[in-house]
Amino acid sequence: MKQRSEHIWMNGAFVPWDDAKVHVLTHTLHYGSGAFEGVRAYETAEGPAIFRLPEHIDRLIYSARALNMTIPWNRDQLIEAVVETVKKSGHPSCYIRPLVYYGYGKMGVNPIGNPVEVIIACWPWGAYLPHDMVDLKVSRFIRIHPRSTVADAKIVGHYVNSIMAVLEIQGTHYHEALLLDSEGAIAEGPGENFFMIKGGAIVTPHLGTILPGITRKTIIEIARDLLIPVDERRISLEEAFSADEAFYTGTAAEVTPIRSIDDRVLGMGALGPITNQIKTAYLSAVRGEIARYEGYLTRVNSGHEKMR
Repeated sequence: MKQRSEHIWMNGAFVPWDDAKVHVLTHTLHYGSGAFEGVRAYETAEGPAIFRLPEHIDRLIYSARALNMTIPWNRDQLIEAVVETVKKSGHPSCYIRPLVYYGYGKMGVNPIGNPVEVIIACWPWGAYLPHDMVDLKVSRFIRIHPRSTVADAKIVGHYVNSIMAVLEIQGTHYHEALLLDSEGAIAEGPGENFFMIKGGAIVTPHLGTILPGITRKTIIEIARDLLIPVDERRISLEEAFSADEAFYTGTAAEVTPIRSIDDRVLGMGALGPITNQIKTAYLSAVRGEIARYEGYLTRVNSGHEKMR
């Protein structure tokens, strides 16, 4: 499999990968004033299929609006651009990165007046957390306070918070960090949503202080379709320590089982039955193996998208 694509979609045209460049005074490079998405295309029996692409594009537009950015392409044009980027890449499966950013024009915190630019790139990317189960460290950094920003937007600058949490565990035996909110409750991982299982029911932090993940939404739907109760509410760290099972979700992380938090082993410290059931169903859904979720797939080679 090719390790990268030959081209990147950049402001409406495909340019060679090595030629997709920006000016060093690009506003977003200095101030984090951009919005992005992480999307996956999966190999299916009918060719590549992009999972929940329209919803990713909707969130991209929402995040851009939080920064007062007017994207020069509309929703349908962006969807088509993603499809064409994946098709042109030739990858049977890949990770897709749309990015909207303020380009080069003027400096200063206020971005208004700088051009709004868009790129779409894709490349093969396996497991984001390449471990059977992961050990988490509670970060000393809290999740960005919801009153300090638009917390449910996927904004470039927000990820400095995640970077700090990830850098904190470098050189340790931990695989990933866990961020709490300003009240000490569990928020999310640096790039993942958190789920725990207790007494046969799934619990996940409610919206408000977390990114409303599209994978998170899918997992909740899958669980309810499997008749597994789901509760969205506040989760204390002490409650999480007593969980029978836990897992992270995200477009990159997919469904990643959690073994421990701050060296406290959860349950039996092995892949639990409900996590396994959820993970199996999710991976089947994204690969077009469950008819119930076919509407979430945008078939790259069909010439049109299928939407629920």
